Amino acid sequence: MAISAVARETVFALRRQIAKIEGTLPERLEAPASGAPKAIPGTVRSGFPSGLAEKQIAGDAAGSDATPEITIVRRGLAVASPAFLHTGIERLDTALGGGVPKAALSEIHGLETRDAGAVAGFALSLASLILKQKQGLPVLWIGTAEIFREAGFPYARGLNAFFGIEPEQLLFSEAPKLVDALWIAEEAARMTAFAAVLLEIRGSPRLLDLTATRRLHARAQSAGRPVFLLRQAGQAEPTAAPVRLIVSAAPAASRETLAGALAGSIGRPGFTVDIGKSRTALPGQFTLEWNPDEHAFAERRPEEERATNSVAVVPLSLRGADPAPASGAVLAFPALASPAPILPTACDQPSRQQRPAHRSPRRAG
Repeated sequence: MAISAVARETVFALRRQIAKIEGTLPERLEAPASGAPKAIPGTVRSGFPSGLAEKQIAGDAAGSDATPEITIVRRGLAVASPAFLHTGIERLDTALGGGVPKAALSEIHGLETRDAGAVAGFALSLASLILKQKQGLPVLWIGTAEIFREAGFPYARGLNAFFGIEPEQLLFSEAPKLVDALWIAEEAARMTAFAAVLLEIRGSPRLLDLTATRRLHARAQSAGRPVFLLRQAGQAEPTAAPVRLIVSAAPAASRETLAGALAGSIGRPGFTVDIGKSRTALPGQFTLEWNPDEHAFAERRPEEERATNSVAVVPLSLRGADPAPASGAVLAFPALASPAPILPTACDQPSRQQRPAHRSPRRAG
């Protein structure tokens, strides 16, 4: 019996240690001690909302026997307190359970190679929001030579113009192989010297499996920094990322003026964002626009839902109502009708000097 109790205690301790390392804790880790534990005041055993791992340990109660240790957790992101990066779009943040997690691995997925620009632009938009809160810290972008040769590098002058990111705030690390890029990402994710770490890969490589993403997720939780996995032209595979966003380019809308939409113009860049996986398991599709002047997102609404401009172009008279009467139909030419017969009058008769010469009598001599 003693050997069995020691074995059970050892197994329980190993399970708890593995769960802490991987960051994927079960719903409840019950203590192996015999007997049912006493109820803990204020402890809720079910109905936990997803998104936060919570642990409650029962200690000694005054005037009663010591209760065995019990750990109750919530399935999802194991962090001490909820920390999210708010996108500014209320519907998107609500669907994600508060926003994009700061201390976690988040996946930004592009289904095709032509979506690489949209995925990179969306990631830079999130990095711009992060740099607003963490001034002075750079962002590290890691990738292989293959992905940088296929998708290219961001334009330095466009970083400041569109995202408010100085060129020295964005660092690049080009690795010859994926195994090197993964090693750099794991080492950088554990450092607090970066505001965020971006790892860009192409396709669905075998090395980027569930175990590799679990290590990245655990390093991000430990450092309290976000790690973004940019997957270009690959299939959706199981990862430890609690959030997966599928991003593609959206057609740019026309520029808005006081008189309405300017036909034939190109407005702000747009993104179509689909929630592939989230802590709340709520699917959704959103069309976002990035405002390069305010460095913020805006949700594009359908044309029929857009509010009309309520500001008058020309203000009314200060005396009250506009004294000008309502104008009727204005035509450039009078309406066509059957022409009336034109009768000759005295004024229409030509003078003597204007009469043809052959009609005047000639004088001989």
